[in-house]
Amino acid sequence: SPFQHGEVFVTEDGAETDLDLGHYERFINTTMGTHNNFTSGQVYESVIRKERRGDYLGGTVQVIPHITDEIKRQIRLGADDFDVAMVEIGGTVGDIESLPFMEAIRQMGVELGHENVLFMHLTLVPYIPTSGEIKTKPTQHSVKELRSIGIQPDVLLCRADRSLPDAERRKIALFTNVQERAVISAVDADTIYRIPLLLHGQDLDQIVVEQLKLDVPPANLSEWENVVDGLFNVHHEVHIAMVGKYVDLTESYKSLNEALIHAGIQTGSRVDIQYFDSEDFEDGDLSQLADMDAILVPGGFGNRGVEGKIAAVRYAREQGIPYLGICLGMQVAVIEYARNVVGLKDAHSTEFDKDTSAPVIGLITEWLEKDGSVVQRDERSDLGGTMRLGGQECILAEGSLARKLYGKERIIERHRHRYEFNNQYGELLQEKGLRITGTSADGTLAEIVELPDHPWFLACQFHPEFTSTPRYGHPLFTGFVQAAIEQHQKKEA
Repeated sequence: SPFQHGEVFVTEDGAETDLDLGHYERFINTTMGTHNNFTSGQVYESVIRKERRGDYLGGTVQVIPHITDEIKRQIRLGADDFDVAMVEIGGTVGDIESLPFMEAIRQMGVELGHENVLFMHLTLVPYIPTSGEIKTKPTQHSVKELRSIGIQPDVLLCRADRSLPDAERRKIALFTNVQERAVISAVDADTIYRIPLLLHGQDLDQIVVEQLKLDVPPANLSEWENVVDGLFNVHHEVHIAMVGKYVDLTESYKSLNEALIHAGIQTGSRVDIQYFDSEDFEDGDLSQLADMDAILVPGGFGNRGVEGKIAAVRYAREQGIPYLGICLGMQVAVIEYARNVVGLKDAHSTEFDKDTSAPVIGLITEWLEKDGSVVQRDERSDLGGTMRLGGQECILAEGSLARKLYGKERIIERHRHRYEFNNQYGELLQEKGLRITGTSADGTLAEIVELPDHPWFLACQFHPEFTSTPRYGHPLFTGFVQAAIEQHQKKEA
């Protein structure tokens, strides 16, 4: 559920993971995969499957060693072929859920040796405004709990709204048995992209390099300096409407938000994202969109708010406002065009109306994977684990907006969906002006649609936000924000 977990981040190889993995991809510029994220449920499932298979020869299955061994195996899988692995364990020290993971990394610390392992503990150092005091007790007790299970942290990252005074750092170092230079202030920042610079300024990277005895060149953070500079030295401001279903929890659109920020860096603009609940537009009043420079409709599941999204697409199309549709945002663009331009008044997706007489969007029953294998699904398939997922090749049409933005014919983008454009309506919709400009590698699935007569109208079935980075942005989002800048300038002229 987006309300519980926020965004589901999809990796290149099709794993559905925690949104934090997206941050790691964006920050370290490394493509993650299935083995880079695992949960307690996956660990327990693997152990139970091994027991049923007879791997334990009927022995009693226990947390130690069976669960902890599986956790260590999963960590090693994710670290395979790399010099350094960074392992994040979520949760709070002392919680029952995280204890097997803590025990597993304690064991790894012994097995690999202290010179090959560094324990970094993130802790909260609250400030009490009424007394004007910084409280270090929560940190002291958290480290005490951690040491009680056999882990001595080497570095403390102290989350706070202000830098720790030297006296408090010395106090924390004394009571936690951590070097004073390794007590790092992780203060609130005006942008997450400044954090590498702030941590570098406290020699955190040098501490890691020294303990792990890594032979690396001096750190060069000029790229990060350029990112932060591009974020704050802007020449334009644009207002972009995001019309979605989960707008009360913006973490549901984390990668989208970041991709728009990246596009702002690339275009020298500040992107003001304004969130609108699509249900609010179902009464036909879209006056709130009048001041927007562009409209984006993101993905989603279920029929709640769909008619509001369709109304937002119509508004963008008729008013000539730049439009970017993603996943469901492409599907509602097709539905809107079929209804209001082609004249198929009953046009819909079979996800929302199984009895529609004009199913312009339908369940994908078969598709070709990147490795050449064919996947088949039907209406009886489970909802979980049955989507078209991960990186898929797309062929871009000559002369299209997409081809111009990407600058090449073949691209690979990540997918997460069950429903697709119904090819039976392709010829009819294209005769009426909607152009299919991106197709799957085998030509059977429509991946991108455009309106050539519109100032900027593009909708894609994939999720380009998953491959956007702060250093380089993404061509679709950069083009979209540039179109928003031109729209803003046109309104001001």
